[in-house]
Amino acid sequence: MRTERFYIIGIYCLLQFSILAPIMAFAKPSIKIVHQGGHTITCYVKDAHESIIGANVIVKGTDNGTITDVDGKAVLRNVNSDAILVISYIGYVTQELQLKGRKSLSVILVEDAQTLEEVVVVGYGTQKKANLTGAVEQVTSEVFEGRPTANAAQMLMGAVPNLNINLSDGKPNRSAALNVRGTTSIGQGGSALVLIDGVEGSLEMLNPNDIESVSVLKDAASASIYGARAPYGVVLITTKNPEKNTTKINYSANFTLQQPTVLPDVVTDGYTWAEHFYKSYYGYRHSNPSGINKTQQFSLAWLEEYKRRKECGELGTVVSDGSWGTTKGRYVYFNDETDIYGLLYKNNVLAQTHNISVSGSENKFDYFLSGRYYHYDGLFDSEEQTDKYTKINIRSKVGYQLYNWLKITNNTEISYDNYYNPMTYSEGPGNIWSNLQAEGFPSSPLFNPDGTMTYTAAYSLGDFLYGNSGRKGKNKLVRSTTALTTNFFNNRLRFNADFTYSDKNYNQRIKRVKSKFSKTAGVEETISGTQSYMSETNRNTNYLATNIYGEFEDTFNEKHYFKGLIGYNYEQSQVKQLYASNDGLLTEDVWDINLAMGSDNKSITSSWSKWRMVGSFFRLNYTYNNRYLLEVNGRYDGSSKFPSNQRWAFFPSVSAGWRVNEEAWFKVNPDVLSNLKIRGSYGALGNGNVATYSYDESFAIKTSGRVFNGMRPLYTSIPVEIPSSLTWETSETFDIGLDLGLLNNKLTLAADYYIRWTKNMYTQGPTLPDIFGAPSPKGNYADMRTKGYEISIAWNDRFLLAGKTFNYHIKATLADYQSIIDKYNNDTKSLGKTNYPDYYEGMKIGEIWGYVCNGLWQSQEDIDLAEAAAVEAGQRYYMPGILTSNNQKLYPGDVKFEDLNGNGYIDQGSGTVNDPGDRKIIGNKEPRYVYSFNIGANWNNIFVSAFLQGVGKQDWYPSNESGAFWGQYNRPYNQMPKWHLNNYWTEDNRGAYLPRYAGYYYPAHKGVYAANTRYLQNVAYLRLKNIQIGYNIPVSLLKPLKLTGASVYFSGENLFTWSPFYKRCKNLDVANIYGSDNDLSSNNIGDGNNYPSMKSFSIGVNLTF
Repeated sequence: MRTERFYIIGIYCLLQFSILAPIMAFAKPSIKIVHQGGHTITCYVKDAHESIIGANVIVKGTDNGTITDVDGKAVLRNVNSDAILVISYIGYVTQELQLKGRKSLSVILVEDAQTLEEVVVVGYGTQKKANLTGAVEQVTSEVFEGRPTANAAQMLMGAVPNLNINLSDGKPNRSAALNVRGTTSIGQGGSALVLIDGVEGSLEMLNPNDIESVSVLKDAASASIYGARAPYGVVLITTKNPEKNTTKINYSANFTLQQPTVLPDVVTDGYTWAEHFYKSYYGYRHSNPSGINKTQQFSLAWLEEYKRRKECGELGTVVSDGSWGTTKGRYVYFNDETDIYGLLYKNNVLAQTHNISVSGSENKFDYFLSGRYYHYDGLFDSEEQTDKYTKINIRSKVGYQLYNWLKITNNTEISYDNYYNPMTYSEGPGNIWSNLQAEGFPSSPLFNPDGTMTYTAAYSLGDFLYGNSGRKGKNKLVRSTTALTTNFFNNRLRFNADFTYSDKNYNQRIKRVKSKFSKTAGVEETISGTQSYMSETNRNTNYLATNIYGEFEDTFNEKHYFKGLIGYNYEQSQVKQLYASNDGLLTEDVWDINLAMGSDNKSITSSWSKWRMVGSFFRLNYTYNNRYLLEVNGRYDGSSKFPSNQRWAFFPSVSAGWRVNEEAWFKVNPDVLSNLKIRGSYGALGNGNVATYSYDESFAIKTSGRVFNGMRPLYTSIPVEIPSSLTWETSETFDIGLDLGLLNNKLTLAADYYIRWTKNMYTQGPTLPDIFGAPSPKGNYADMRTKGYEISIAWNDRFLLAGKTFNYHIKATLADYQSIIDKYNNDTKSLGKTNYPDYYEGMKIGEIWGYVCNGLWQSQEDIDLAEAAAVEAGQRYYMPGILTSNNQKLYPGDVKFEDLNGNGYIDQGSGTVNDPGDRKIIGNKEPRYVYSFNIGANWNNIFVSAFLQGVGKQDWYPSNESGAFWGQYNRPYNQMPKWHLNNYWTEDNRGAYLPRYAGYYYPAHKGVYAANTRYLQNVAYLRLKNIQIGYNIPVSLLKPLKLTGASVYFSGENLFTWSPFYKRCKNLDVANIYGSDNDLSSNNIGDGNNYPSMKSFSIGVNLTF
């Protein structure tokens, strides 16, 4: 392996040396200056039928231009007699004409169905969009230009219909697995295959400014060329190529101010919060608390004194003399207010991006070099404990035309990022938002009068901002692809071969250090039972891949177009990981685990895995007379991840299309209907995206806790049973689509409807007798069906405004899907206890089961009648197990659930679909009707664009510990959202939305078990994802600066969000409302307990030399 690395490094150094010499010799930017004379030129522009209004007529190499009037006439002044005119209009072929002394000329433009001739990147090649028979969507670099976000995944969100990107939070390094067309597999899971220049990669480390285009292969026909690697779609990313016959240097930069899109609006007044803490505590327990969670003493005498001091303005910190039920000598707080989130976050975060690229060619040599630097200055308001993030990208693409028929290229990428994430040490996984809910009381300040940290602060904000605990994560990636491309017989026969080596290293160091605090004046201490420690994880991933394929393309007798592809693919990946941890840090500032000196709690573990995949593939395309299209794909794959008798499988697909408008009998004027294509496809793919060794018996070797003969021996356990007939999960997809172009393709539409059957999913086995002695083995026991559609409609046009061409475009997309379980080992259709049921046959993925809430109980008389009916039915309480108080009694103001099954009390029946008790399906957490709008225009060097994205329907029931919504209904000591004030039930406020004030309230505190229609939230939304406005500086002003292009712009990200949810609560971001910080805990410890999404305001500049 060391020899391989030296070999790669040597090749890379040689390539860089070969790049520098030509650049130094040829990177001399020049500008063509046209010396204008005094001639006036008249140009008449028409097509085969009539004059063209609004055609662009410009003197090449200058900004001297105009557009044609209602007669198709354009007049230009001060034109050199030998100048070249460039005439263009949407839907027509652009023409260039040299004047040769003429002062008047006529031009006939030829129609050019531009969108039909568009070339789209597909698997192992390209195709004209007109000839596509599969479901393929492509976006260009415009999606990424000028965007001030850290990575490409954040920019792609919403840009392609049914390319689903779910970002769990707004961390600058946050990326996501890409999902195409909905739920993949409930067994092994799976996500879209991401290929960067044909090589498997990730958007996480990619420079967005390098991207030329992104193609999404959605159906089996378009993706089947990748076989078992692509059962759930393919995302093909093509990076920019060298400029032809010139040298171009481009520099761009933007400077950004960022703020959270949502800032929780909570009660900051100490007394108001403490008063409601008592109400909440007493409302559930009907007794008085002795403390506020773990860190602040409480008594009614203290609360009364707090109220008196609040009214008299005598707030502050005192040392107890034993009064108010407090411990003598201990600090007692009568705090005015603590704005927790104001202290946690900076007002503004500064981020900056710098991009530079050098591109060009000379004779047989071409090159593209790029670099990117991104820096995020951290959201948390602390000099040392803020989350700074840095990312650096370098790319080198070079090519040499060795012979007319042979070209050698190399594409090398080097990426690095570094992120520091501060943590708390006091308790739990270190999630600050969770800790603020548990111990961030506004009734306590952060610091004592002597400057020491308060006990409350040591459990929350003080420990986080002023402690010394955190996570350092570093990624380093080197990927290099060397390729050979050949062509013969006038480019009709082509052969390609490439080899890729990738080395990715991830290093994470976690340090958790105790913070000092004072409960008593003059006495510093740390939280008992804790020990400072450090851990380090090193993970190395080596990846090798090679592709060899040949392609033949020709047209026979002018009607028969044939294209054939055959190839071979090999991949292998090896992952090694080492984890070590120890306590007893030499000092609090150390970050080297060698300086963790403990001896009793050392831990070292390691893991290793390797997989290999090999495949052969083919694709055949046939087109008859540009009318009838046929494509057949096949791939034969083998994977080491599967049992030896199931490693090989063949995955075929077929697709066809009919270009109706090319029929001889189709006489519709192309000015009305310019393109009409119907297409359909069917194909099958295997799911190779499974964990290594999933289908093998595995053994865990451990050290015994018992001592035998003076030693702790090693031991192993019985492996988990596996069935003997395991096979591939498979995905079969049927797709039918329509492509439509109207008004000379000014108006275009693409629509697809699909059904995907996911079969033999690897899930739990049947229930076995207790005497079996082991859990039921997993196997190929489940099937699922997904139905969906996607629609894209676009309008592109131009018109004359104040003598200048106004170009504009509008694009709208809509996508939807639903997944249904067709087969699952759950014969009784058991639902389980939570809102999110176990899988069962007929279930729609994302179902939320809960109770129907008929408002709030308004009188004790009504409650007594309900309780009496429950007693008559053999139950002690009307809502047994659903505790709204610790004595299980109901009180006026409590939630009122409907007795759907009429048995006299609220229950879950036998907990099955056929007998769910009083539960029913009340919502679905999956996003439905995902839509976007993209609007852009340019006029007189001014350009503007806006991108909006949203979800038409999605339900959310706030989870356990979601304090940002439930506040003190979850736990009495949680933060109190301001919208709760005067919005809870009292005798004088019977129409309130919230129930009577009580903590540990079951529908909140145990929300995962007690969803109900009253507090089910509609989290549909519309978000202004990006808006840009800029100005292209005229070329005439740039000439003295030796520039060929320059623009300045403003860009805004996530500036506005509308949601019906925000009519009531604005404390959570609807765009990533589910889950908590998954870097710190794989379990959800409260929806909303995560890093906020960020809105940004950016100014930028783009310079071309």
